[in-house]
Amino acid sequence: MTHPHYNHLKLDKKFKPLLGDEPLPALQIKKNVCLELCSSILSQQLSIKAAAVIYGRFLALFKRPSPSPKDILAIPFDTLKGVGMSTSKTTYIRNVCHFFIEHKLTDRQLHAMADDEIIALLTQIKGVGQWTVHMLLMFTMGRDDVFAPDDLGIRQGMIRLYRLENLDKKE
Repeated sequence: MTHPHYNHLKLDKKFKPLLGDEPLPALQIKKNVCLELCSSILSQQLSIKAAAVIYGRFLALFKRPSPSPKDILAIPFDTLKGVGMSTSKTTYIRNVCHFFIEHKLTDRQLHAMADDEIIALLTQIKGVGQWTVHMLLMFTMGRDDVFAPDDLGIRQGMIRLYRLENLDKKE
């Protein structure tokens, strides 16, 4: 799949060697945006392996592989937490589910919205920040024109690639 931004980046002499000659894989659109958002929260600040184990335990709590927000809220707080999540992550996941139910959000509605609308909507949820929504837009909703300027990996990579001074000393 040809992406205009990919072709643009290939014009940069520092980026071109990083991109190689292989085309970018197409981003996949996933179902159950609410569950994917919960998964994103669950996996934050964990290794991929640890996140996969905890997510597997989380899904094992349900009778079906793609639980709804109501299914998730039906599980007692301590049972959810017991799969290996912190108290705050458990709270944030429950916040997401309550929000989706209260706003009667569906995948179809969200996919019809512009990126900025989705960011404005979902960042109202305590525990969901802009970076999380950017990741959701890209890796759940298949939006390939999203850029996450607050992503630490991107920022550190740009600093190294262009030999920039890191002015944000908290990194």
